[in-house]
Amino acid sequence: MFYVSRVAKLVRIGFSKEEEKRFSKELEAILEFVSQLQKVNTDNIEPISHITGLVNVTREDWPKEKEFREEDAKRADKMLKIAPETKNNYVKVKAIL
Repeated sequence: MFYVSRVAKLVRIGFSKEEEKRFSKELEAILEFVSQLQKVNTDNIEPISHITGLVNVTREDWPKEKEFREEDAKRADKMLKIAPETKNNYVKVKAIL
């Protein structure tokens, strides 16, 4: 229970005694699992970050052709004209947070 109360204090989270007991058991199980993992012999095992082999595919970022930029600007102007409310050339929407 010491770990949970110490961590809670460091991150400024208050836990009830019941939560401290529950989280203490969970943390103990996690630490035991990590301890088991540390005992595994990983000599001659190549480190990997993931097992899927997937790689991010990126593209070079470049400006669009002039005619596309003009077309985009026309679409933006049209959208701003039909928007119920705008501010500084942006569509104003209700705050959600």
